[in-house]
Amino acid sequence: MYVLGINAAYHESAACLIKDGQVVMAIEEERLNRIKHGKLASPGTTGELPWLAINKCLEAAGITLADCEHLGYSFSPEILQEGVAQWRDTNDTPHVWPLEKDSYQTIEGGLDFIDGVLSARRQLIENAGFRGTFHFLPHHDCHAASAFHVSQFDKAAVLVIDGIGEWASTSLYYGEGTQLRKVHDFIFPNSLGFVWEKLSKYLGFSQYDASKVMGLAAYGDATKTIDLFAKIVTSKQNMSVDLAVLRHESPDFSPLETLFGLPRRYEPVDFNVENWQAYVNVAAGLQLLTEQVLVEILRRFDYQTHRNLCMAGGVALNCAANGAIVREKLFDNIFIQPASNDAGTAMGAAFLIWNQMLGRPRDYVFTNAYLGPSYTDDEIEAVLSRTNLNYNKVEVAGKAAQLIAEGNIVGWFSGGMEWGPRALGARSLLADPRNKDIRELMNVKVKHRELYRPFCPSILGERAEEWFIGSTDVNAGKYMLTTSVVHPEKAEAIPAVVHFDQTVRAQTVYREDNPEYYRLISEFEALTGVPLLLNTSFNDSEPIVCSPQDAINTFLKTDIDYLVLGNYLVEKNPGYT
Repeated sequence: MYVLGINAAYHESAACLIKDGQVVMAIEEERLNRIKHGKLASPGTTGELPWLAINKCLEAAGITLADCEHLGYSFSPEILQEGVAQWRDTNDTPHVWPLEKDSYQTIEGGLDFIDGVLSARRQLIENAGFRGTFHFLPHHDCHAASAFHVSQFDKAAVLVIDGIGEWASTSLYYGEGTQLRKVHDFIFPNSLGFVWEKLSKYLGFSQYDASKVMGLAAYGDATKTIDLFAKIVTSKQNMSVDLAVLRHESPDFSPLETLFGLPRRYEPVDFNVENWQAYVNVAAGLQLLTEQVLVEILRRFDYQTHRNLCMAGGVALNCAANGAIVREKLFDNIFIQPASNDAGTAMGAAFLIWNQMLGRPRDYVFTNAYLGPSYTDDEIEAVLSRTNLNYNKVEVAGKAAQLIAEGNIVGWFSGGMEWGPRALGARSLLADPRNKDIRELMNVKVKHRELYRPFCPSILGERAEEWFIGSTDVNAGKYMLTTSVVHPEKAEAIPAVVHFDQTVRAQTVYREDNPEYYRLISEFEALTGVPLLLNTSFNDSEPIVCSPQDAINTFLKTDIDYLVLGNYLVEKNPGYT
């Protein structure tokens, strides 16, 4: 039986196809249409479905949409309408501040949004030939299923925390067997995700740039601003947000400007900007607030009975906060869905139907994130033959390790593409972590991004604790979703991957998950004595590359030195500029 799950309501459009409870493919639309997040998040785009991702999944299985018996869409219009009605009953005072023209909170925006959601069923049945059972599914239930139903745990506490689903921003569940039981919701406007969206824009970034603000926080002093955040989040235990101060989806930043004594920025904060330290102190306060709120929320669980934790939702991608949760030791083990953003709800929708609604046993365990398209050497060679690049088939692990040790930046394209926003050794840019100058070079000439941005290490799993404290405590480390502290005596050896606060966001790599990447790191260790590489996503201000042609395009427009495509080593012709 085929079950298809899709996400399309807001952003991170995606599709996931399962067959008899096993993942056939999971892929985000952005990797195929090359538009970040798949589409612009606005009420007017809600009806845009991830057709490329849907078709790529169907192609992988060799089927059509008519062969799917169930299709889950990770949003419930019914729950949204109930929430709107309750909000209007209890909040009859209109906003005194303006809303952005594409806000979901305006009457026009709300109507466009619900029309777009409802159009999904019509598009799939009337226009695309789906003949099975269509399900509108609660957004947070899909997030929860994306974490619990594919985890190794039979029993767990489950935290979902994002901007908003239908009306809830955070939901707490207990999972046992094939069932999820919700025990609490925090509802709009009490949203930690919305706080991050607004503060990201205040600091000059986009609403999607929480990870950049998280990296910025390491340079700040949270004690300078944490008390001010009490004006925004008035209760950490209840995550109560003062909407009059936050003014989410409003162009008015005046309450925040007054609160922090700083003007809203229109360009991202970076080294040497005016009031640098004051702005990074705001980022640091936001990060500390997040860690404190998350720990308070987790204490609501019966963590004596439920010793395992599953997490999903956009805020669950905050690896620094996840590191704080690990260090709190409330739980024995933590699984975080690698696609914790809204993309993950496509997977959750499929497994919510399969396990919970159909009652099928949970026999799929998420062990690696390489769930996207892969390409044979013949397919790669066919693309290369149409270029003027030099390429040769080689033993790529040994050759790439040597090139990296010599100071080169190598684009690494191997196996199935990663599911989620982290590059995990399938679509990665790799460099020598010992080279203190590589960070600036990578940021300026390859990634074209802010200078302060850190880079992450990929380390052999069995060697991780020799270098980093707490790297292997939880399996979240396999997906670069937590932080650890570098051993002081090791820090000087790998300056390119140690952040300003002496933390690392390490990926632990195991042979059984990615044999070729494991072999590469092992070859690099044999040459240098260092069992890790600098690893960042293979992209340049764009979605992570998916196809061989994507990789070649990015290779040609940046200062990447060499490209590994499958078993081919690719070089630019002499004189290329």
